Amino acid sequence: MARLPYPDLAQAPEEVRTLLAAAPPLNIFRMLPHAPTLMRGFQQLGAAILGRAELDARLRELVILRIGQRSPAPYEWQQHVPIARACGVADEEIAALERGDAGAACFGERERVLLRLTDELLAGPRASDETLAAMRGPYGDREICEAVLTIGFYMMVARFLETTGVDLETEHAGASTQVLERAGRGRPT
Repeated sequence: MARLPYPDLAQAPEEVRTLLAAAPPLNIFRMLPHAPTLMRGFQQLGAAILGRAELDARLRELVILRIGQRSPAPYEWQQHVPIARACGVADEEIAALERGDAGAACFGERERVLLRLTDELLAGPRASDETLAAMRGPYGDREICEAVLTIGFYMMVARFLETTGVDLETEHAGASTQVLERAGRGRPT
């Protein structure tokens, strides 16, 4: 149950109503109008991460699921499982992350080092020299920076969701994958 009431959207500024009209009908977007001056930037950064980053969408979703599981943020997990599947994450990988097993055999070294980076940034503000060096093999500098920014953004999302108590979705099936479509990525395979 939400820890803050959802704002009365009829009382929201015009810009907020316009932003919400363009967003999927998800509870996170219903809670965001409490911070009207931050909504546009939040949505723009989220859309850039989902639609314009060079980091592979499948890898991005592994990171987001890891954050959702470890935070824990059930809303984030619930929303990103269908997105992850649409981006090519296998059910075996989802199950491994759900049980907290980032070292599972279903992950290759490229995935494992990215998940290690995620875990280190969840634990503290700086990845170890060893992990950063390991990232430099399979990933370019742009992908590394995008991974760090993605981790930071979804950590913020998890904390927002959990602190405000955004309710899990009970309707609007498929709305989470609309996030990808609206970010300009369509439904990746």
